Amino acid sequence: MFDLKKNNTTPGTELTAGLTTFFTMAYIIVVNPLILSDAGVPFQQGFTATIIATIIGTLFMAVAANYPIAVAPAMGTNVYFAYTVIQAHSGIGYSEAFSALFITGILFFILSLTRLRSMLIRIIPENLKYAITSGIGLFIAFIGLRLSGIIKAHPSNLVGLGNLHSPSVVLALAGLAITLILITLNVPGAIFIGIVLTGIIAMFTGQLSFNKGFVSLPSLPEGLVAYNPVHAISDVIQFSLYPAIFSIILVTIFDTTGTVLGVAKQAGLMQGDKLPRARRTLVADSVGTLFGAIFGTTPTSAYIESASGVAAGGRTGLTSVFVALFFAIAAFFGPMISAISGIAAITSPALVIVGALMLSNVRHIVWDDFDEAFPAFIVILTMPLTSSIATGIAFGFISYPLMKMAKGKWKAVHPLVYIFAVLFVIQLVFFPH
Repeated sequence: MFDLKKNNTTPGTELTAGLTTFFTMAYIIVVNPLILSDAGVPFQQGFTATIIATIIGTLFMAVAANYPIAVAPAMGTNVYFAYTVIQAHSGIGYSEAFSALFITGILFFILSLTRLRSMLIRIIPENLKYAITSGIGLFIAFIGLRLSGIIKAHPSNLVGLGNLHSPSVVLALAGLAITLILITLNVPGAIFIGIVLTGIIAMFTGQLSFNKGFVSLPSLPEGLVAYNPVHAISDVIQFSLYPAIFSIILVTIFDTTGTVLGVAKQAGLMQGDKLPRARRTLVADSVGTLFGAIFGTTPTSAYIESASGVAAGGRTGLTSVFVALFFAIAAFFGPMISAISGIAAITSPALVIVGALMLSNVRHIVWDDFDEAFPAFIVILTMPLTSSIATGIAFGFISYPLMKMAKGKWKAVHPLVYIFAVLFVIQLVFFPH
């Protein structure tokens, strides 16, 4: 099934690659439920749903596309879900918000079966794609610093430096330093190992205890969160969640496609500029997104951390099978992971570092042309300052065609971008976050 000989690999190599990828991205089983809990989702629900969505999406990638690429809930859309869709919409709970994610999953799956998804990727200006990822990274890093207490609210300057004598702040800074050193030394799974080592320090300093033990059977306290399309559509209409659906689809399309192509190039899977079985590859994250919404987690995406497994020799879907297996084993360690995630100082360094990695996309932005640079700049700036990914995207899509028209380059902008601009104006005026 996986053509190991054809791809010059062995089961042992694929096992090592799968283990490497797992440890590199395992932080998501701690961080994602933590972010979802801020939206009111019970930790155990988010934890188990995260693992289910990861297993389903990754196995689909393995069997249908035969690629060593793991799929899991994406950093960025989980933040958008918790801090924009839920907290910025009064009167809705996480169950109503998951209705929007369920409809998003259905639409995303349909898009992935057509050429429309690849067309959308082509028409969106490159600078805006890089700016969206970078802005999300800055927003995630800001959240990590705030949760840890390294920065805090300030009465006149909005934000300021936190109390550096606080035990939790000291722990967070120590965890950040440890993880940065591990990353600098190119240690595989540096972020996950950093969380573990910070947790050990927290235990010795009395900040962490495991009162509920270490292992238990996986459970879903809330059962299936969203599964009835009629009810989901009703929630979307009642609470005007159209902008959320649009923004999540937009962000996930860019995130997944860029990650898949990046990992495929590193693994030597590309044939010229084309990726064989590309449509099956793009369907994998949409399948994970659909099932994730049903069980209670945010949209999935291909993970750039898969590149670590490729570097370890992974070349086929068997690597992804092993990744899914390790996530299934992790499902039995819910109490331990819940205790760790309950200490923000342990997990916040991971958010800061993931944010820094995402912000690296700014190097691809064309800064020399102001009509290209400013829309990208305003996206990156407004996401953390408004605590809204959708608002940042909106400002970018409105300013880009406006500046191009002013410069007489209106023909260089695809007609759909103008349509997006009008839609975003309507969103900001009538559906503000």
